[in-house]
Amino acid sequence: MSKKHAKIVGVGRYLPDKILDNAYFEGIVETSDEWILQRVGIKERRMSDENTFASDLAAKAAENALKDAGMDASEIDLIVMASVSPEMYTPSGACIVQSKIGAKNAAAFDVNAACPGFIFAITVATQFVENGVYKNVLVIGADTLTKITEYKDRSTCVLFGDGAGAAILQATDEETGVLGSVLGADGDAGDVLTVCGLKVSELDKERRPFGNYRTIWMDGQLVYKFAVKTMVSSTIEVVENAGYTIDDIDLVIPHQANQRIIQSARKRLGLDESRVFSNVEQFGNMSAACIPVALCQAIEEGRIKKGQKLVIVSMGGGLTWGSVLIEL
Repeated sequence: MSKKHAKIVGVGRYLPDKILDNAYFEGIVETSDEWILQRVGIKERRMSDENTFASDLAAKAAENALKDAGMDASEIDLIVMASVSPEMYTPSGACIVQSKIGAKNAAAFDVNAACPGFIFAITVATQFVENGVYKNVLVIGADTLTKITEYKDRSTCVLFGDGAGAAILQATDEETGVLGSVLGADGDAGDVLTVCGLKVSELDKERRPFGNYRTIWMDGQLVYKFAVKTMVSSTIEVVENAGYTIDDIDLVIPHQANQRIIQSARKRLGLDESRVFSNVEQFGNMSAACIPVALCQAIEEGRIKKGQKLVIVSMGGGLTWGSVLIEL
């Protein structure tokens, strides 16, 4: 039996309607539109309402991906959902999505790798496809970071938004689709970007003086340096491992954390702006949703086309990082 390959046959995204622009933040913390644009390059981000959660956004993105692929939910064999802000510990977000979209034949589980979550999820999904275990796998990245953001902390509150993106991988004999991936983690540095769960240490309390311990805290400078370094090295590694050079890559879609990080990584990779996709100005940092939303948008806008190669690359809490080389 020839080796199967995991080909992307459909993509979809979903964003809440409510927009938080920079003027909103000028009214609640000491900041300005000029400062936000200069420091992180974000103009707007989306916010879900109090009754809408990650699985709700995920289900709608999944339905859009199924429509794009011309498939019925009953054809999905497995759902892998990446999220750092699920509404439940159990059932998993993937199980909730399975119910919402009617994918009754699918196994389902979640992946928590923070911002590179979609990259970890698509890498896991690819293994199932290549090994012949599943034919059609739905991979989702969905987060509602506005629900775990401290809006009194001006250093973080301007960064985050909500959204979801999805892709369907299908087994094929063609030598296309996912061509390689690189994953990494540095748990020793995990305390530079945290969200508390059941445990709240004294250090966590010191870091969150406003009293809401289950919110995002990070050391911005350390995260910035780590992001640029790992996104560059991971991009080069996944390309070279597959026997290509950076010149063979038509588009790089990096994690949308900060426009300065994206530009620094772009320059180190020697890429002009036309070969790097960015929508951070529109949506901010949506953690695991960033990459699939950007992938969907890049396809919609014709920035990447069938037969071309792209790299998706990200880093985030854990600390984690990863990259995937894909031929559409």
